[in-house]
Amino acid sequence: MKRLISAAAAVMVVLTMAGCSNEKTDDKEKKSSSAESAAENKADNKSGNEDTDGGSDTQDLPEVTPAAGIATISIVTDDADKVDSLDFITETVSGHISELIASWTPGYKIPPEPFYKECSITLYDENAKAVSEGLRGNLKVRGNWTTTYDKKPLRIKFDEKQSVLGLNDGAEMKNWLLLAEYKDGSMLRDKASLQMARGILGEDGLYVADTQLVDVIVNGKYWGVYLLTEQQQVNQNRVNITDPEKDYEGTDIGYFMEFDGYFYNEDDLHQFRMDYNKNAPLTPYDGNDGSGRSMQVLGSGDEEDPKKEVGITIHSDIYSVAQHDFIANYTNNVYNIMYRAAYNDEAWVFDDNYKTISLTDKITPQEAVEKVVNVDSLADMYIISELTCDADIYWSSFYMDADFGEGGDKKLTFEAPWDFDSGLGNKDRCADGTGYYAANIVPDVNGGANGGGEYDTINPWLAVLMYEDWFRDIISAKWTAAYDAGVFTETLDTIESDKAKYKDAFERNYSRWDNLVHNEAFAGELTNRAKNCKTQEEAADYLHEWLSARVEFMNDEWGS
Repeated sequence: MKRLISAAAAVMVVLTMAGCSNEKTDDKEKKSSSAESAAENKADNKSGNEDTDGGSDTQDLPEVTPAAGIATISIVTDDADKVDSLDFITETVSGHISELIASWTPGYKIPPEPFYKECSITLYDENAKAVSEGLRGNLKVRGNWTTTYDKKPLRIKFDEKQSVLGLNDGAEMKNWLLLAEYKDGSMLRDKASLQMARGILGEDGLYVADTQLVDVIVNGKYWGVYLLTEQQQVNQNRVNITDPEKDYEGTDIGYFMEFDGYFYNEDDLHQFRMDYNKNAPLTPYDGNDGSGRSMQVLGSGDEEDPKKEVGITIHSDIYSVAQHDFIANYTNNVYNIMYRAAYNDEAWVFDDNYKTISLTDKITPQEAVEKVVNVDSLADMYIISELTCDADIYWSSFYMDADFGEGGDKKLTFEAPWDFDSGLGNKDRCADGTGYYAANIVPDVNGGANGGGEYDTINPWLAVLMYEDWFRDIISAKWTAAYDAGVFTETLDTIESDKAKYKDAFERNYSRWDNLVHNEAFAGELTNRAKNCKTQEEAADYLHEWLSARVEFMNDEWGS
């Protein structure tokens, strides 16, 4: 049954249709020796000729203490007394990214790659009360292109497993992430997307990272608001598949993988190529039967074809060539089974050893797919991908796994959705909240063949089954269940409540970094609406408006 999103959603569309304003928030009362005053003092000390991103001159930042109203993670490196103790955050850039920059930037000096520093970590609740003190661990910068920004994402690796501020029902883990949300003016896109994903994938027992907004302090210096979340990894509390013992070489294990344009940076054991059923063309799902178009996943390989190859990165532990070759062969053949079912109306099945596939007339093409794919998980992943319209859908952060261990179902399963800061109207993908995207032809990150980029492409995993009636029926049922359960209403309400609850924290963050006003480093990536938002409140209102429109569009297509 269809229904209105929420009263707040309707009001928000009316209030924000004119676009984000250029007004700045008023200065608020300053307090000494706290995170509130640190960010404001930094902003007050800027002049017209100084760096306006807040990313330099860390020695000039005052010492701070946690502020009430938001949880805080305070990190002190073992060399905190040294003048350059923060350079491991401010100066490092992911190696493959700096190499790319150097390839088109004459005279570019390659910066150091991210590395861990030993540290002590104290966790504070929203009342600024310490709840865990002096936890030992390591900290480093993490990410790909985001490592080039002044405010960089971080990874914490505790020496011992820790529960962190109650995330994931208090699960104790060593690895946790702090996302900077630097180019998302609302700082809420990842949080909102993962909330919706938990409401969709969680119903099928699939993993989605938990999140919480926190203040971060490093060596006594206020570092801004971050999104605390979980590392994408194999673990019984995260991606719950068979994790092999060290140096075990059998193929009866779990495999956690990413559809990844950066796969070539991995060692040979942890990456492989896909041939996508000999690069057979796909019909884009555009609401008009493909409009007479088709798209291949891979380029032709000649110099006139700029399309970049997207393969598979293996993120889980494997220890043998046999394991690598097994999962590479399996994944390629699963795609072959999917494609031949959808485009040739044929049923292909594996032999008992999952090595070769053969044509059969004993089962239907649908049943052939269901034997090797968790189709519920793929439908779930389509919904969250279509809902968010993330610009990287063709390139990376699209995860899948298969478990061949004891009790594993030996099916390709899609879970652990990730990386939405370019989506939900931030970048020019479905900018007005309408249109088909996730299984459609999409432009490369720079705008595609007709928009200033190099090429257009498609996500094969999302597109391959979209013209199968039975698969669309699954999507429709799942969408309707999530809609009627209030998944999207609750997320829209959370955007509103977070905007109000963390207002002071957001103001501190943007006084520290000032990247809403001075967004030159990434402004070219943003829609005009996103680019013109000059406060977190304006950016959150735009996010709310966009998501309301997107939910309405999706419900018109998939609701029942």
